[in-house]
Amino acid sequence: MDITTLILLIVSVVNLIILFIVFSKTNQKNTDLPELKNRIATLQDQTTQTFANMNERMIRIETNVDRVTKDIGTNFRENRKEISDNFGLVQKTLDTRVRELQDHNTKKLEEMRQTVNEKLQASVEKRFNESFKTISTQLTQVYQGLGEMKTLANGVGDLKKVMEGVKTRGIYGEVQLGNIISDTLSSDQYCENIATKKGSSDRVEFAVKMPGKDESTQVFLPIDSKFPVENYQRLIAAYEQGDKTEIQKFQKALAIDVKEQAKKISTKYIDPPHTTEFAMMFLPTESLYAEILRIPGLDDEIRQKFHITIASPSTLPVILSGLLMGFRTLAIEKRSSEVWQILGAVKSQFGKFGDLLEATKKKLQE
Repeated sequence: MDITTLILLIVSVVNLIILFIVFSKTNQKNTDLPELKNRIATLQDQTTQTFANMNERMIRIETNVDRVTKDIGTNFRENRKEISDNFGLVQKTLDTRVRELQDHNTKKLEEMRQTVNEKLQASVEKRFNESFKTISTQLTQVYQGLGEMKTLANGVGDLKKVMEGVKTRGIYGEVQLGNIISDTLSSDQYCENIATKKGSSDRVEFAVKMPGKDESTQVFLPIDSKFPVENYQRLIAAYEQGDKTEIQKFQKALAIDVKEQAKKISTKYIDPPHTTEFAMMFLPTESLYAEILRIPGLDDEIRQKFHITIASPSTLPVILSGLLMGFRTLAIEKRSSEVWQILGAVKSQFGKFGDLLEATKKKLQE
């Protein structure tokens, strides 16, 4: 039931009550009948007018309600859009601030890293420049010693006899390595026939003592002599015959021999932090050493893949002296990888020996 119907019902009830009262009085006094009819007519007119006025008001109320409802809906949509826009703006501002903060932090961290790297690099370069200044002096002595290779050529015949047996070659290499180490280092700076790998019974011929993190700890630099001479001798014969096919064949065979020996040393003796991150393979003749350096990429592959550096009778003392001087200022467990890289640079200097020793080799073959 709507409001209009309810109002009509109320008005009708009121009219009925009035008519009832009027008729009651009429029964008592029937003399004023015309006047009563006039009153009833007047009352009906008033009722009709009241109803019309109320209906008009109801229409205005409904119109106002519709307008208010529309205004509320419009305001709600506008407010919701404004809130959404403000939230998007806040989110965008927050994202911008977060990115700025991240960029700022990244920049600061990069600046700190660069500063630390620069200071560390400067310190390392200073110490190693001092160390390798001494090495340069000793290299000069090595070049001077190459002039004495002619004397070595006179003993090639005896050397070939010594090299006829595998066991004899091994003893020869080990003895020569021992002589060089004992001449370069003091007895308390190296060990002989020691197991450097924890839990292994394999013993390396020599291990140089290097300083560890502090004075109470030490690590070992394994050094083992190898003499893969069979394919080397075949290569020399191919050179004498001038057979390029055979030369390439035995160069590859010699490279395989050297890599196998390097792999054995790496597997048996390298065990950080008890040892350095690299070991050394000693070759007892300069001519074999020079021939290995002549094979493209072999020395770099052995050093990078197996962490083995190759040394000869003339280069080993220089390398040992340089390493000892470097490790006196840097802890081996923290800087062994840097020493390894610098050692590679030193090795590249010895590559120049190849051309000089090639001339000696030709002399030996005459």
